[in-house]
Amino acid sequence: MTNQLPLTVKRSIELLGIALLVTLLVIGRDIIMPILMAFFISIMLLPIYRFLIRKKFPETLAIILPILVVLIFIASIVWFFSAQIGILANDFPQIKQNVGNHLQSLQDWIGSITGIETSKQTAFLKAKSDDMLTMSGKAASGAALTLSGVFVFVGLLPIYIYLLLFYKDILLRFTFMWFKTEDHPKVKEVVYETESIIKSYLVGLLIQVTYMTILLGGILILIGIKHALLIGVIFALLNLIPYVGALIGNLIGVLLTLTSSTELWPVITVLCVIAVVQFVDNNILMPRIVGSKVKINAMFAIIGVIIGGTIAGISGMFLSLPVIAVLKIIFDRSAQFKQWGVLLGDERPAKSPLTVPRFRKAAGSETKSGTVK
Repeated sequence: MTNQLPLTVKRSIELLGIALLVTLLVIGRDIIMPILMAFFISIMLLPIYRFLIRKKFPETLAIILPILVVLIFIASIVWFFSAQIGILANDFPQIKQNVGNHLQSLQDWIGSITGIETSKQTAFLKAKSDDMLTMSGKAASGAALTLSGVFVFVGLLPIYIYLLLFYKDILLRFTFMWFKTEDHPKVKEVVYETESIIKSYLVGLLIQVTYMTILLGGILILIGIKHALLIGVIFALLNLIPYVGALIGNLIGVLLTLTSSTELWPVITVLCVIAVVQFVDNNILMPRIVGSKVKINAMFAIIGVIIGGTIAGISGMFLSLPVIAVLKIIFDRSAQFKQWGVLLGDERPAKSPLTVPRFRKAAGSETKSGTVK
């Protein structure tokens, strides 16, 4: 019956569906995001689960052991940051002195350009700092709520992972029952390809975090930069957020270096090392590990990161790319939604669809890489 609807009605229903989906995500993000995160982690844990089942482990134990591995990994990250924060706290007097020196240098530089006296700049900064203290008091309750939300998120995660792995066959049967029997081979293909892409993507990200931390942290330690390992870990973790994370990682690296040094050369060194490591990562290492698996164009990757961050914060930014990749797999296998798969992908047509009619069709178009889609 849907196929008999006019094309404009179909497209209107699709756009309405997108709007309703985004609205649902915004309203129910506190419920949906832990389930979505648990879904991706459970898929990554499937090989371990299947291996333990083959070794005749009880099903409950085969599920709990991989979850314990995840919890140990998270606990190690929390321990590392706690230890690093302790080191920063011990260095606080020196950090305070360095920040004061940098502010004084900045005030002198601004005064030489604008002619504004240092005393007026100091008065302005004091007034603004008082305003910030007032605002921080109002935001304290909100921060407490956010922190409690993080604990609830982390607490629910292992429960959801266990339940998803335990009831995976029920979920698969539910999925197949949505479609006609003749469409089940396509559904099966989508399930297998989704599992493959999610596993390769998430495992690739873990490998990326490891070598980025070793490369960046190791080089900075050899150069003699203070807090080198902390800079390496923070940048490696933030780099998991496509495009935006690298910019934030650079900024945090600069700030940490400024607080631990009175000179400018360490900052330039940190930026240069980050640039070199990121170049090697983007052009040599990561394309071999993950790049060939997730074919999403840069424009919609950035839009997805921004929308994900707006809806669900850091977790939404991190999950944006795998969610888009899964949607693209589904769209590519559906005749009704194939145009959305083309929109999300990076397969550019060899010629403009304005001049060559065959590039306006859903199938059989040659791309600029020379392959036929």
